[in-house]
Amino acid sequence: MTGSAPVFVTGATGYVGGRLVGRLLDEGFPVRCYARTPKKLGQRRWIGDDRVSVEAGDVGDIERTADAMRGCDTAFYLIHAMESSVGDFASRDLQLAKSFAKAAELAGLERIIYLGGLGETGEDLSEHLESRREVEAALRESGVPVTVLRAAMIIGSGSASFEILRYLTERLPIMTTPRWVRTECQPIAIRDVLSDLVACLKSPETAGEVIEIGGPDAVRYSELMHIAAEELGLRRRIIIPLPVLTPKLSSLWIGLVTPVTPAIARPLAEGLRNRVVVTSDAADRLIPRARIGVRNAIVLALQKTEQNEVETAWSAAGVVPGDPDWAGGTSYLDERTIGIETSAHAAYVAACRVGGGHGWYAAQWLWKIRGWMDQVVGGPGLKRGRRQAENVRYGEALDFWRVVGVEPDRLLALRAEMRLPGEAMLTFTIEPKEDEPNDNGQARCDFTMSARFMPKGLLGILYWYSVLPFHHIVFKGMLGGIRRAAVEYESEREPSHA
Repeated sequence: MTGSAPVFVTGATGYVGGRLVGRLLDEGFPVRCYARTPKKLGQRRWIGDDRVSVEAGDVGDIERTADAMRGCDTAFYLIHAMESSVGDFASRDLQLAKSFAKAAELAGLERIIYLGGLGETGEDLSEHLESRREVEAALRESGVPVTVLRAAMIIGSGSASFEILRYLTERLPIMTTPRWVRTECQPIAIRDVLSDLVACLKSPETAGEVIEIGGPDAVRYSELMHIAAEELGLRRRIIIPLPVLTPKLSSLWIGLVTPVTPAIARPLAEGLRNRVVVTSDAADRLIPRARIGVRNAIVLALQKTEQNEVETAWSAAGVVPGDPDWAGGTSYLDERTIGIETSAHAAYVAACRVGGGHGWYAAQWLWKIRGWMDQVVGGPGLKRGRRQAENVRYGEALDFWRVVGVEPDRLLALRAEMRLPGEAMLTFTIEPKEDEPNDNGQARCDFTMSARFMPKGLLGILYWYSVLPFHHIVFKGMLGGIRRAAVEYESEREPSHA
């Protein structure tokens, strides 16, 4: 493996891959990211680094992937199709792995490093873990040496597993739970996962090996909740396991209580029905080092969350659909413009604060009702919140919206992911009036909020007209709130003359 060859990274828009790129750069490795939606990488802290290049493409396209991979020696395969519904995520994962293996062979790749799932083999292996084993086998079909790291629950700020743990613990002082809370698992801190991935890259002897990784503690999931409660300053949780809660029911229950959707929660819940502990000494032999304990991992994750320093989050992973084809049928538009006597930057900052703990500036009770209604029918509701309090990135979730357009100081576009009889967009557009200051010479701008809806059938049309009366209340209040927030932000930035 040559020192100058870039490392090929798939899944850089995801939770682990987004953090791994930075770690590789810290270790002196140039990186080539391969992503379906490169725009999602636009605000990563490392995107401006000269040692990083980004190639657009889909792993399912063998020729395109092989072309992008040429010149690299090692590739990290960090793709999991967990956002698909149960029953097809496994076939999708397998298909992508086979395509990647063929591309690796065509490109003359020397090595693949894959992060899979920890768990004992057997007839009762969950579909989630069985899928990970199938991916391992598919990657080996290329003949390229494969290093497999198998990890159980990953604890880190923004990880789906940690969000489930945190929200269950915070919201339910008394809970009836599935039997899997008694299953033993061996969690690992995200910092250790990243260190182990980099260590494998730096250790040629790990090629062709299967390495089980985990923290130093093997605990029951119920114990994790008790530890989390202690670190959150809460009373000890009362946990009552019930055998009648199947993985499907568990995923629906998790979807109601936590920000994680049932589609993602189900494979995670199924995986926890298996005992997931390290049974091999390969990690100690090949990449030996001390690892972070469960309690410290939870403390670190909570600190990052409280300090608003969540580097990547599970909710930003997955496909971001393109803008709806508004020309392909009837669409409805509610557009409102106000003048704001601030800079365009101040108005943009105010718009970027929507969602999460800050709320939506007006009629918060209506937003909560709409979120609850969405949850009832299987949508995300308002539970996902947002990664950071003010900064937004392309592809991130803001409650039940997805960021699909970001132009600093100019535009913020959100696409609805709540359950709707149609497709909806909410766009904030800012037009600076540099040549038209107010009487005091202060900057001003026009701020436009556009709600666009493309209905599906009669139900969609009826839906639009049913919510129109609420637009006047909600949108008028939002525009007023954004104006006040922009003025306040601008006044805070002005130097004091006292």
